[in-house]
Amino acid sequence: MNQAKRNKSFADYKQDAQNWITMANGDFYPDILPDACELYKPVLVMFGQFLKSSESSERLLEQITELKQAWMRVQLCRVFRKYVYPQTPVEMLKKKSMIPMVCKEYGKYFRTIDRVQAAFQSRPLPDEALCALLWEYKDRGKKGYDLTERFFTMFENTFPHLKIDGPIRAGSDVQLQSVFDDYPNPTRPVDFVIKNNAGDVLAIGLARYDGDRGGAQEDDRTGGYSNCAKEILGYTKKHHLSTKVIFVNDGPGLLLGSMWDDYSKLEKIDSEHIMVMTLRMFRERLTSEWLNSK
Repeated sequence: MNQAKRNKSFADYKQDAQNWITMANGDFYPDILPDACELYKPVLVMFGQFLKSSESSERLLEQITELKQAWMRVQLCRVFRKYVYPQTPVEMLKKKSMIPMVCKEYGKYFRTIDRVQAAFQSRPLPDEALCALLWEYKDRGKKGYDLTERFFTMFENTFPHLKIDGPIRAGSDVQLQSVFDDYPNPTRPVDFVIKNNAGDVLAIGLARYDGDRGGAQEDDRTGGYSNCAKEILGYTKKHHLSTKVIFVNDGPGLLLGSMWDDYSKLEKIDSEHIMVMTLRMFRERLTSEWLNSK
């Protein structure tokens, strides 16, 4: 590989950006319906049972949140939102301690229990439309997990002499306080840490799949990345470390709005220590020379 290619920045790939994006596989409609109905029919059956035994919509919500089984409780909360009050904040419904406040603040907007019952009975069981909607939640995060897993595999095959730590799919993020004992922000999460055989931290990274991100979400993502990079490099430079920061991002969302330009600006913070890359850029850009450079 020639020196010019190694020195390309993320911005240099913009002219044919679509060729550097890896598209994740998706599910086809209506092919998903048999599996979706099989998976969510028990949820709808239980919702119907709670519906029959609840004297009010508030009591329906209370019964749902009393369930011990986390997965079923979350699915029932999603069904509750569809039938009773779509504006109810999802995160609030997940927390039993917040249910009294939800009922007090939002209960006046709830559909009455008899209207909910009538609406529920007007639909078949299982309701294909609702099962399809619930199916959309099922794979949230999966594309990101796939991206991380593929990156780990590529890295381990390319750099067998180096070690990469972090959750390959689902799992707790790496807290930087567990990497650097005196790191000033104990809650700073990252997706992976790369070390050499001596235990030196060569790079710290974050990996995300951008599906259709844009607008405020786009600004939040790149703004958060900028703060993260500056915080990490501020620490490493203070301690005379040559640790790099790697942002592995992929997906069609990179082609939307100003996303590509915003990610390019991240590298400009410190082009010697920050790299933004898609999986297709891996072999061109992520080299042993760069990881070990001072």
